[in-house]
Amino acid sequence: HQVSMETVSALGLKRRFEEVDSGSPCSTLKESDDDVLSSDSVDSCDSLNAPCSSLTPTSILRRQKSSLGHKRVRFDAVTVYYFSRRQGFTSVPSQGGSSLGMARHHCAIRQYTLGEFAREQESSHRHVLRQHLRQEKLNARKMKLTRNGTVHCAQADLLTLDDVSDEDLDVEGVEVDDCFFLQPLPTKRRRALLRASGIARIDAREKMELRAIRLSREECGCDCRFYCDPHQCGCSRAGIKCQVDRMSFPCGCSRDGCHNAAGRIEFNPVRVRTHFLHTIMKLDREKRHVLGSKLGEECIKETELNPGPSCARSALE
Repeated sequence: HQVSMETVSALGLKRRFEEVDSGSPCSTLKESDDDVLSSDSVDSCDSLNAPCSSLTPTSILRRQKSSLGHKRVRFDAVTVYYFSRRQGFTSVPSQGGSSLGMARHHCAIRQYTLGEFAREQESSHRHVLRQHLRQEKLNARKMKLTRNGTVHCAQADLLTLDDVSDEDLDVEGVEVDDCFFLQPLPTKRRRALLRASGIARIDAREKMELRAIRLSREECGCDCRFYCDPHQCGCSRAGIKCQVDRMSFPCGCSRDGCHNAAGRIEFNPVRVRTHFLHTIMKLDREKRHVLGSKLGEECIKETELNPGPSCARSALE
């Protein structure tokens, strides 16, 4: 019953998404993928085209090992497709309605070199970081005026983001790569973005359907307590494993008492933490290796221009 209710709600959202998107001005634009991306397989053969020749394909088992070492995947450009913003009908926010989505077809295309795209991303991330720091500074000022929210202050209600200057922000002291930019947006912010994108009428029915989906998702796991009877356990009858993220949630069975035929999964925080630390150490080693390679190249260039012990001193320092 839970799956069927969520499926009906999802079908309703998808149907309205198609109705709203059918009136999109960008949906009438012709896709221009062929104008940007060129195919290198003009002379290739497939099941739809006539055979190019009667050449017998060479077995990969007989290929020389030396030929494999020279093949590399190289990237020299980034193609960015831009889409107009639309009401989503395809995602489930944690609260409220007015989900964000995009049109089915892109309305603009732009190409970057790898360097240009990296600079564009850094500039965009710094702008988002600046806005985030400005909001934090504004909230801190309001909390100070209201004594952590215990006292009402009319001056605090009048403060806006414009009252926080760029001089008050320490953007340079924060590493852009250490920030997470895909932060969830509150309902009011999502509605403002939709209206700014030209969405005059926001479908209010989505809010109720999203609420029904969220409520249905709260009912998860089996109702067993310590012991799972394969014939009575909801997870076992559905053919899925019992899952325990913490004590008795979402499934209430114990490790020894679970007799689910599909099995049982238990969250192991120690294993997750160990995997996290190993990943961080691996990334740190790769970063040091890249820095060491760059330092070696700089030393070689400096030695060629100015022979002497200066390179050795800089490396030691």
